[in-house]
Amino acid sequence: MRAMPRNVFTPVVLSLMISGCAVGPDFSSPEAPKVTAYSNEYPEGEPAGTSAQPKLKEAESIPALWWQLFESEELEQLVALGLQQSPTLAAAKARLKATEETFSADQSSILFPAVDASLNSSRQKISGATFGNVGNGSLFTVHNASVGVSYSLDLFGGGQRYLEYGLAQVEFERFQMQAARITLASNIVTTAINEASLRQQIIALQEIITAEEEQLKVAELQFEIGVMAKADLLSQRTAMAQARTQLPALQKALAQSRHQLATLTGRLPGEVTLPQFKLGALTMPQEIPLTLPSKLTRQRPDVRAAEAALHQASAQVGIATANLYPNINLSGSYGTEAVKFGGLFTAGTTIWGLGAGVLQPLFRGGELHARKRAAVAKFEQAAAEYRASVLGAFQDVADALLALEMDGRQLELQKQSEQMASETLKLVNLQHEQGAVSFLTLLNAQQQYQQSRISLIQARATLYADTAALMHALGGGWWNPQGDHSAQTDKNNSEKQL
Repeated sequence: MRAMPRNVFTPVVLSLMISGCAVGPDFSSPEAPKVTAYSNEYPEGEPAGTSAQPKLKEAESIPALWWQLFESEELEQLVALGLQQSPTLAAAKARLKATEETFSADQSSILFPAVDASLNSSRQKISGATFGNVGNGSLFTVHNASVGVSYSLDLFGGGQRYLEYGLAQVEFERFQMQAARITLASNIVTTAINEASLRQQIIALQEIITAEEEQLKVAELQFEIGVMAKADLLSQRTAMAQARTQLPALQKALAQSRHQLATLTGRLPGEVTLPQFKLGALTMPQEIPLTLPSKLTRQRPDVRAAEAALHQASAQVGIATANLYPNINLSGSYGTEAVKFGGLFTAGTTIWGLGAGVLQPLFRGGELHARKRAAVAKFEQAAAEYRASVLGAFQDVADALLALEMDGRQLELQKQSEQMASETLKLVNLQHEQGAVSFLTLLNAQQQYQQSRISLIQARATLYADTAALMHALGGGWWNPQGDHSAQTDKNNSEKQL
């Protein structure tokens, strides 16, 4: 992310203004929840064997490029391309740029006096009746060159609060952009994992169909020589047909996933060739850094955006309060005026003026007090929305941690189930060849193995996807300078201004 222009903030002047006398509430960041754990709802019991889930390391920082933990060069390149070309992220950057420039304009108009130069020429005709004479009147030309200065004294802090509001708005858009960036990266990673899962399921299903086709050929030969009943042959044909019906749905989902990957990376589905992801080419991270609960609210960009919105609402209360007090305007001008253009700036043509004005609201029918009450109500709304965002953040992490725990258990159980189903199929197939079991027993063993193999692929993909979801829930590491120096620059800017 690009650092903000130098002229956007003047830290010394701005800090003096905000720390000065200004009516309305002074904003302070809400305290983080005082909790030591994300959840206490972890189910008891664990399957035999080693858990497949990655280990969690507390008090560690999440890397900014956390998707590198999957050790896939293709995935890393795809995420980098998405962060570079995504129109969603480009729109977020443009909104931030517009907000920065708006704040820069407001800052200049409030902190500094307005100085304007003007050059005017006019030709007029006046009637002689104006002076009690009867005649054709007079024609004259006047040339004027002057410099005017105007400034509004911010005695009660209305301008200060307005700048405070603008600064909070910049922070809001910055964190919104970081949230968009993290969400985009997470969506690319999970979509790639889903594609790899679908591809693996298709390969497994095609192998199952091939095996069933071979089994059907054997069954047809057995039927022809009279050692198999027609009902068993039809059952084998039905099983193979059912397996084939699953293939188009998986192929459609795979194509849609690739379309989604193209869109996420800012390209048309028909104009790009994407890499083909496979689960075997992705490495499950052995360890995942786990942010402490006390730090989560400072590392979730959506929570920080909600805090910036709360800051805006606080500043609006100050603006509404300042509008109840007098507004003092100072003005001055200096120039020259002559009837001929060449006479400007000569002796005797100097003109000047000074002015001061005070505007004190006396009666507005309750408008200004109503606007202040509305601002207070909006502040209360923003405070409630901030609390909701904090609750949502902790729920996201708690759900992701629970999902990893259960995913690990599920994957271990699916491994055991697939292994037992494979061994059972081999045994039943041997027994069927020897005539010890019926064909329906063999068919049932085939179906169990098919389902176990597909479920194992899905369980592994779910664990990968929930690992990415945890990274997203913990904030995505946007504050970490590793591999992303612009993110650290933005974090430093944020801390200085807040």
